[in-house]
Amino acid sequence: MAELPPVEMFVSSTGVRIYRIPCEAFPNFIVYCHLLLGDLPPTLIDTGSGYGASNKQLLAGLEAVHTQFNEAFRVADLARIVISHGHIDHFGGLSHLLEHVQAEVAVHPLDRRVLTHYEERLIVATKNVRFYLQQAGVSAEMQEVLIGTYQFSKKHVRSVSVERELRDGDELDGLRYIHTPGHCSGQLCIGVGDILLSTDHILPGISPHQSPESITAFTGLAHYLESLDKVARIGGFDLALGGHEGPTRDVYRRIEAIRAGHERKLERVSNIIRDAPAPPTVQEITHTMYPKVQGFDVLLALEEAGAHVEYLYQHGRLEVTNLDEVEREDNPPLRYAVA
Repeated sequence: MAELPPVEMFVSSTGVRIYRIPCEAFPNFIVYCHLLLGDLPPTLIDTGSGYGASNKQLLAGLEAVHTQFNEAFRVADLARIVISHGHIDHFGGLSHLLEHVQAEVAVHPLDRRVLTHYEERLIVATKNVRFYLQQAGVSAEMQEVLIGTYQFSKKHVRSVSVERELRDGDELDGLRYIHTPGHCSGQLCIGVGDILLSTDHILPGISPHQSPESITAFTGLAHYLESLDKVARIGGFDLALGGHEGPTRDVYRRIEAIRAGHERKLERVSNIIRDAPAPPTVQEITHTMYPKVQGFDVLLALEEAGAHVEYLYQHGRLEVTNLDEVEREDNPPLRYAVA
């Protein structure tokens, strides 16, 4: 079990007190939930994964707001729970938390079904992932390993009711909701005065994981880059608090750095394809890009590389070379060349 950072407090220009609560979402992987107090109903952004000790850590962090910071707040006072996006490390603990509180649950419409019909979503998403792995050229044996990896830790989650949908541009109790799809379909960033709760959209050290839109609509690199531009146009944020890692002190410079990183990665994918002895599949491109990945990171690498291949193909910079095979067979691996 990772040693958790302490609960921290930040105060926005609008006077909202933001408490940053760490949980170990998965072994050695920390996620932050944010409790907002002030001139608004007590509001929690995200609930951790529900895996391992995450639920206990979330409740302990919420209690620490009372014991360590002398807030009158207690866990039972929670009035609203906002799920920033439908990834399990951010909402997996929701059903457990609702056993302790009576709070309104809110989410973007594109991720609502992930919460309300979770079991259905898992089956459909697994099918989409399997189709993608076949198209990427992954062997049947490795497909089974990766599907098992994909389903890891997802069986403990159950569906919950959602009382409110939050759309792009909504303002509620002094908070501004910004729809930023790409990393996830219903990804929301939240403006709290001069502080941006950037959840997984903007992080200080890593670029959020990308997955092809062919697996899930409104993901993909094109949507993500458009969402970066949307935040850049808003202006006025002096600090971003993400769902992982530390605070981002220069939001707009970080946006520029993330975009530049993806441009370098797109160029690398193009070079790998151009230099390959024969038109490669996504699996072969991934192996060249990430030769040392293991375990769950293999699936993440296949999705990350595939998202960049998809972007290049969407923008006319790649072509599929084995069209006869594609026309003849149900779902053969696609092979790419630079257009």
